[in-house]
Amino acid sequence: MTVGYRVVSGNIRCQLGEGPCWSAREQAVYWVDILGQALHRLSLADGAVRTWPMPEKIGWVVERHDRAGFIAGFQSGFAELQLQPLTIRPIADPEPHYPGNRMNDAKADHLGCIWAGTMDVDIIQATGSLYRLDTDFRVTRIDSDYLVTNGPAFSPAYDVLYHTDTGRNVIYRFDLDGSGAVTNKAPFITFPAEWGKPDGMTVDAEGCLWVAHWGGARVSRFTPAGTLDRAVELPASQITSCVFAGEKLDRMFVTSAAVDRGEEPLAGALFEIDPGVRGIAPNLFGQAPARSFVDRHDEH
Repeated sequence: MTVGYRVVSGNIRCQLGEGPCWSAREQAVYWVDILGQALHRLSLADGAVRTWPMPEKIGWVVERHDRAGFIAGFQSGFAELQLQPLTIRPIADPEPHYPGNRMNDAKADHLGCIWAGTMDVDIIQATGSLYRLDTDFRVTRIDSDYLVTNGPAFSPAYDVLYHTDTGRNVIYRFDLDGSGAVTNKAPFITFPAEWGKPDGMTVDAEGCLWVAHWGGARVSRFTPAGTLDRAVELPASQITSCVFAGEKLDRMFVTSAAVDRGEEPLAGALFEIDPGVRGIAPNLFGQAPARSFVDRHDEH
């Protein structure tokens, strides 16, 4: 399948673009530059791009349900983030015993909780873990022993969690129950060397998993059985994550990284592609649970 692309970030080239977040409220896409310590915003209404410098490395933002603003993942941990005026209020540092770790990637689930991973900044030790931030700001460690955590993603029914260790080239699959507990961790997809490494990811409305290829210059779509369905090549080798956006959730925006890729003029750009399928509306932190999902699990 041949899919074109366009660059939508103007002259912005992120050292380490990541964490794309669709805001239906603002009709805008947010994304971060982790190493550049910045948050960017693309307005779909007029294509304008705005940037907010951050005081430390920022891995992601998730919109809040109850008010304007975000929950953000900084090197120092979870925090509340307001942009106008810029205000940061720390919530919790899940790893004070690992000062060399930082937060890397996150998603909110149907219960309004945030699932977020950490990693060793120097990618030497497997000190990364997966955490869940509940709506009352309680933090629970879900899994550990990761080199590079990436791409939490959920099946449309929220009965499967996908989570990646980029450092080990493996995407894991977990069973997820109605209370947010995970079981039966198992390797789901292992990337061969020629594919690069699995990075950020998202799930479409048909239950297929879209994965960014770090070092592989593409995003790929995999079926729920783990079979490669299609690949979309891009003019940057270090592709980091992807998100569905737009009123119909039929547009896909893809982040990339320029670090160590000075010879690639489009490395670090934000791209848009036509995925040919719709996505799922992103969850917000603190939102009420999806009633149909909760009822279905309560019946068993």
